[in-house]
Amino acid sequence: MHLLGLFTAFLIFISLASAAHPASCSGACNVHDPAVIRRTSDGTYFRFSTGNRIQIATASSLAGPWTIQGSAIPAGSIIDLDGQDNLWAPDVSNVGDYYYLYYSVSTFGSQNSAIGVARSRTMDVGTWTDLGSTGINSSTGSAYNSIDANLIATGGNYYMTFGSFWNDLYQVQMANPPVKIAGSSPYQVAFNSTGAHAIEGSIVFKHSRYFYLFFSSGTCCGYDSNRPSAGNEYRINVCRSTSIAGPYVDAAGRSCKSGGGTTVLGSQDWLYGPGGQGVFADSKSGRTILYYHYVDTRIGYADGQKRFGWNVLNWSGGWPTVA
Repeated sequence: MHLLGLFTAFLIFISLASAAHPASCSGACNVHDPAVIRRTSDGTYFRFSTGNRIQIATASSLAGPWTIQGSAIPAGSIIDLDGQDNLWAPDVSNVGDYYYLYYSVSTFGSQNSAIGVARSRTMDVGTWTDLGSTGINSSTGSAYNSIDANLIATGGNYYMTFGSFWNDLYQVQMANPPVKIAGSSPYQVAFNSTGAHAIEGSIVFKHSRYFYLFFSSGTCCGYDSNRPSAGNEYRINVCRSTSIAGPYVDAAGRSCKSGGGTTVLGSQDWLYGPGGQGVFADSKSGRTILYYHYVDTRIGYADGQKRFGWNVLNWSGGWPTVA
């Protein structure tokens, strides 16, 4: 890369990594791995999160006040795996007449995992039907870990991006409706060989002509007992591609399959370890929203103290920056 290109990439990196505080949140704001969507019929915001067999909260605005409504899958998953009563990392999409809720069944640090799906016409508590496994499963020795699902529709097809540690992030085409894989094999879209910087929590979002692969990089949890060295805590990174399947590269041109990833939001001031993120086009404001969980160091570092945060994304220059 010539000197002008290096300088331009450096300016982009500085811009993307610049500090921004979360927008306000009131009500039930303690959350882990949020997934947010706005119901089309009445404009109610729904927030799904890890714990309480996928906890549901609602609000009239992103700022709240958020009110906990109950569990999406109160009986636990019908998938017969350890962790079927402790469901993780929800993702929600509206497809046709249904809302589809994807969730992870696993235990912490295990590769014996599966991605399940439930569906509802309204998203209200008591209306979800658990459909079980999507066919994305893994066991000890698999190439990937089957958690942290995210669905995207493009070109009339559906794709699921997923994965955590091991060989990091994978993608597979889904059937229509998107309750099962389409039969093809998952393929890798991002990898970081450095264990302390392993990546997870992928989200693919289409803006203009690019697909943007957002993911969480670094150590996610247990900050109250063993904080990682500075810079190795959770942060939100991004790569992009003109194709849903990749190859994805960061703002400096580094491959996302070789450790690439430009930081969109990291620790600063009292915000620490942001991650578990999602991105959605908010029909109310007309803006793109980045949401996530984070530690407020003025409150505490425990996993149960993590907070719901969100920011508007700007797209000037072709790369997302937080406002």
